[in-house]
This record gives sequence, C-alpha cells and structure tokens, in this order.
Amino acid sequence: MSDDTVLVLAPLPDVDADPLTLVFHIDIFLLALAAVFTLAALPRAIARFSRAAEWRHGHILRSIRLQTRRPRGSLQPTSPRSAQGPSPSTSSPPDPGYASSSGHDGLPDGATSEASHTYFSHSHLLRHGSSRSRTPRSASLPPHVRAWSSILPPIGGFLRYRLDSGFSVGQATVLGVYVVVLIYASFWKSNPFKQQLRTGIVAMSQIPVVYVLGTKNNVLGMCVAMGYEKLNYIHRFAGMMLVLLANVHTIGYFYEWTFQGTFSENMKVPARIWAVVALVALDTLCFFSTSFWRRKAYNIFFGTHIICFILFLPAAYLHQMSMLPYIIAAAAAYGFDHILRILKTRLFDARIRPIPDLSLTRIEIPELNAGWRAGQHVRVRVLSSAMGWIGWAEVHPFTIASVAKTPEGLVLLCKNVGGWTRRLYEMAKVAGYGCEEGGVGRSVCVMIEGPYGGPGHAVFASFSAAMFVVGGSGITFALAAVQDLIQRDLEGSSRVKIIELIWSVQDPSSLNPLVPLFTSLIQQSTRAPLKISVHYTRAADVPPSKDFLPPGLTLTAGRPRIGKVLDAVIARAVSYGSGVKASMDITGVMVGVCGPVGLGDEVAQVVSAVDPGRRWAVGGIEIHEETFGW
Repeated sequence: MSDDTVLVLAPLPDVDADPLTLVFHIDIFLLALAAVFTLAALPRAIARFSRAAEWRHGHILRSIRLQTRRPRGSLQPTSPRSAQGPSPSTSSPPDPGYASSSGHDGLPDGATSEASHTYFSHSHLLRHGSSRSRTPRSASLPPHVRAWSSILPPIGGFLRYRLDSGFSVGQATVLGVYVVVLIYASFWKSNPFKQQLRTGIVAMSQIPVVYVLGTKNNVLGMCVAMGYEKLNYIHRFAGMMLVLLANVHTIGYFYEWTFQGTFSENMKVPARIWAVVALVALDTLCFFSTSFWRRKAYNIFFGTHIICFILFLPAAYLHQMSMLPYIIAAAAAYGFDHILRILKTRLFDARIRPIPDLSLTRIEIPELNAGWRAGQHVRVRVLSSAMGWIGWAEVHPFTIASVAKTPEGLVLLCKNVGGWTRRLYEMAKVAGYGCEEGGVGRSVCVMIEGPYGGPGHAVFASFSAAMFVVGGSGITFALAAVQDLIQRDLEGSSRVKIIELIWSVQDPSSLNPLVPLFTSLIQQSTRAPLKISVHYTRAADVPPSKDFLPPGLTLTAGRPRIGKVLDAVIARAVSYGSGVKASMDITGVMVGVCGPVGLGDEVAQVVSAVDPGRRWAVGGIEIHEETFGW
C-alpha cells in the first residue's frame, strides 16, 4: 500500500467548533423565531393602531378633563325603586355624553358613583344614548382581523390542548424548540468533561434572554403583543436552563482539576472565585424561585431575585470579561424596564372601603381616569404604616375593574386572600365606610404602576359576540370588558351583537353588592343584549331569594354548563341582529376567561370541542385567558 493511500484512509482530527461563533448563530436563530411571531402579530397591530384612539390607550395612565354639558331635560325613572320619589341625583340628570364605569353617568354637583357596589339601585342614572350615538357608522367600527388560531382551527385546538393544569401543547412546543437549540449548542462536537468552556459560553449567551423575559416591560412582549405574565413561563424555563448549564460548566472544571490535583491552585485565582460567586447567586436565585417560595413567602422570593440578579452580572464579568456584550445587553434590558416603570408610576390619594359580601376591598382613584384598556392590570403599593413594617413596600397586581374616561376613575377590587390584602381589608374596615349610611371612606396614599397585560392587539368590540367566563374575583376582568363594550356600543363603535357573562362563586350572597351594577348594565345594553348568569357552588343555609333579580340576571346552584352556553351564543351570533347590526359581517366570538387555572383549562377544552362547521359559520372562536397564581 502506497504512502498516499495511507494518508487518505487516516482519520481526520476532531476539530472543535468555535463556541463563540456557534452561540452567535444560535442567538440569531432565536431572534429569527421571535421575528416570526412578531410578523404573525403584525396584521392585527396594523388594524388596531389604524384607529388614532388606540395610540392613547393601554400604555400610560393619565388624568384628563372630562367634558360635560348642561342636560337638556330630566330622565324618567326606569325602575320601580327609582319611581318612588325624587332624589337629588334625579333632579339634575347626568350628561348624556359619557357613561361611568359602573354603567351610569357622571353626576352633577360633584356626586360620584360610590353606590356602585351597595344594595341600593341606581338604575335611574342610566344613560340614554342620543339618536346620533345609536346608529353606528362603518367608519367608526373597529376593523376585525382574525387570529391565526381562528384561521387554522385544527392547529389552534391542538396547541390549546392541556398537557397539565395551565400548561398547553403550544407552551410545551415553544419550550421544546428552545431546549433542543440549547442542547445542540452545548453538545455538538463537544464533551462537557473535556470541553467545559462550551457549556459556559452557551449559558453566557442566554443571560440577556433571562433578563429580558424577567422584566415587566420587555421588548419581546411588545413585539408579539403579549403581557409579561404570558411570557413568564419562558423566563422561568430559560432561567433553569441557565442554572443547569452554569452548573455543568462548573462541575466539568471541578472534575478536571480534582483529577489533575490542581483544585486548590485554581480556586486561588480571582477569576475562579468570582465564578463561584456568580454560581452561588444563580443557584440561590433558582432555589428561592420555586413555587413554594412564590406562594408562601413572596417577599423572600422577590428579595432574593433582586439581590441575586444585581450581584450576578458584575460577578460574571469579573469571571470572564468576554461576557461584556451579553452583560451590557442584560443590564440595558433591566435599566430600560425600570425607566419605563418610573414613567408608568403615579402617586395618588385613593379612597378605600370594604365590601364584606365579596370579602374584598374597593380602591377608587377618581383623578386617574384614562390610559388603560379593558382587561389590563396595575401594580399597587399602599404607602401606609397600617400595612406593616414591610407591607408599605410590597407591590401587588390587580385587574382594573372600570373603564376609562369616566368620573369614577380607576377602580380596583382587591380580594382578601393573603396577608397584604388582609391588612388592606382591615384598614378599610377601620375607616368605617359602609358601616353607616353616608360614610365617606378612608383616604390612603397609593402608588400605581401600569397598565400591563390585557388582550394585546385583539379588540373585543370587533367581534360579533363576546362571552366571559369568570370565577370569584375574576369578575373584575369581566366588569371592565362588559362596561367597555356597552360604552362603545352606545357610541356606535362596536360590532358586538350579544354579550354573555357567566360568573361562578362559592356563596350566593356574593351577588348582592353587584345587583345594582348588573341591573344598570343590562338596561343599558339595548343594541347588544347582555345576559348574566351567576352560579354558586356552596350550599346555602337559607335558599337565596331571586325575586329582586331583574330580567337578564339569573342565579343558579351548581357549576355552569359552559359548552351549552357557548353553543347558544354561536347560534344567536349567526341569527341575531337588530338595525344596522343585522347587515354586518359575522366576525366571530371572543371568549374571555379569568379565574383559577382549572377554569381556564375547562374553557379551553370547550372551545376546542366546538363543531368545525359551527366554528366556520360564526367566523371563528378566539379565547383570551387570564388566570390566578404565580
């Protein structure tokens, strides 16, 4: 055999791929995937922002001056209770130019709608739209763009399928693609016990991903029109992968140094010491990020997050200065988020009062009356020593329960479920509001940050029908959404023909404080009929009386049959329509759900089970989900 033949058959040396170049291409691939989702959301973004008003909603909370006009005449009573005699509020009727978030008008003489959640009816305050506002014009109707899940229902149904409580096939697919990319980058032409540098560089490349997804104002969420809470599952998984890769990287070097007998010498090098500091920060952060700490000791979870996040970046840089571009990117995302948080923060005096039947505290800020969309939430800090030693520094999210541009302003309903909300409830009870008729409530200083979340680029008013399924304190989401739809309908800027609200509660007495509000909403929904079904799951000692319920509001024992109600909504959306709406195109059904994770899973299953023919006939069914928990 010749020498040339031997050279041809000799094995080629195993050349390790350049890790820096590899992770650069991996990051480009991940950015390309994000760009695909951004392009998918672009048609809806263009449709939404084609209306100038949308640029002013959902971004920054603000105070505006509400325009009022002198009423031309008095309104006739619309309920038996209001017909019993004149009242100060009926002597000077409300302005027909706008409605409050409780479903009635702003009152003259400085009166507000503080009776929104009491036992007293205020249906005589209903706004009767003028003839001009009752006829929608095509130019004022919101454009409708179907979501991809509605265009491709089989794929949408498959991606909505729940593998576990609150965890869908779509989420699993996103995480699966991400983990495959990281495994490829970590182990392609690499042995973690011989080329330990590879896993460290892959971990380094994911630092910006973890930091970006951990911010409240993250760039990815802005591009794909999803709130930070919807992307939080990716943040947690990316954080776990970062911790795993960093530990594999460290264990590989520890194994090599121990085998070579150079462990002590290597651990005296300053760069190695900073590596241990960075690793300890990551492992500590990971340990205190588990669900136990998030649910049982949120302050510990939050505190360790902040400390370890800040400590990790300089420690990582001092360990390996080649990380500087990734560290700068992470620090920039963190700084950008906090700058926007400062710009989104408002300091106001708020009125608080307890609502015992609902076991919650109502927070009202009349001066803050614009800048949010229905379904969004804010983060609240109550600056009072009555909240405890550290309670004044805690921040908690609450869904906004009112619509913008009303005299009532921003309203929050805070469920009494934990230590912080319990202290807030007790502070409101001490104020004495509601104990005696005519109470004025307690004023406290609050810091409001937001708005966040919401339906993204979806516009509820662009659908032919809207159905809301909520549980417990999830009614706040439905209240804002329903009031917004009715307000838009009275202005002639809604395509919605039918509104259905299903509320599941444990105790039937939870309905009592909201009967006046529900009554006013039902009576206002003249062109888009509203039906409210309340279901209670706990047996009552005394059967609840239903005599006081108005038409359109029902109280039923047992769990709701969501599938049956959805079928009825679809049938009515296809066949029903009065006036101009009868000639409108059918643009689908929006199903909004807010409540425990199990409720979201049930609604998703019901939506996926709808017959394809009925789904096509109604123009598609879309689901917007808000769930409780961390």
